Amino acid sequence: MRVMGVDPGLTRCGLGAVEGRPGAPLSLLSVGVVRTPADDDIGSRLVVIEAEIERWLDEIRPDAVAVERVFAQHNVRTVMGTAQASAVAIVCAARRGLPVALHTPSEVKAAITGNGNADKKQVGTMVTRLLRLDAMPKPADAADALALAICHVWRGGVQHRLGDALARARSGGTVPAGSGRTGRPGEVAAGRPDRGGNTR
Repeated sequence: MRVMGVDPGLTRCGLGAVEGRPGAPLSLLSVGVVRTPADDDIGSRLVVIEAEIERWLDEIRPDAVAVERVFAQHNVRTVMGTAQASAVAIVCAARRGLPVALHTPSEVKAAITGNGNADKKQVGTMVTRLLRLDAMPKPADAADALALAICHVWRGGVQHRLGDALARARSGGTVPAGSGRTGRPGEVAAGRPDRGGNTR
């Protein structure tokens, strides 16, 4: 399963993609951050985020997109910006017919670290360990995007297996083949962002 995670934000929107399945080692496909100037108008900033997400979708070709669920904060302006960036990611995925999963920060933290109240450093440390990286992805938005993707591989994979089991039971033990996406595992088009968020 190939999943692209989106940690939404206007100033920094984290993007990360992994491939794997529950119970098996995960592979990093790409990680980076979309940045927009705080003094630009909202429309221009959302267009930049949309264009970068679309580029990632073209290159990564994920099976699903995992987006952080927006939750209430004291800073309404921050919540609005996060929600707007989140909506862009959801629309980009839906336009391609890709399933979108929304995970709360506490769900992701619990899945990655076993503690729903873990701090960003703990999440980053576990992401680094799970993906066997030499260094922790920075900024934290990038690590959070990878954590979202990992969380969905584990949770989405289980849900997919349950769905397959139900389908087999209903069809007398057979499931149509060819439902997976084609392409070599880990293959990403040229020009993908590297681990530092720069384009190769």
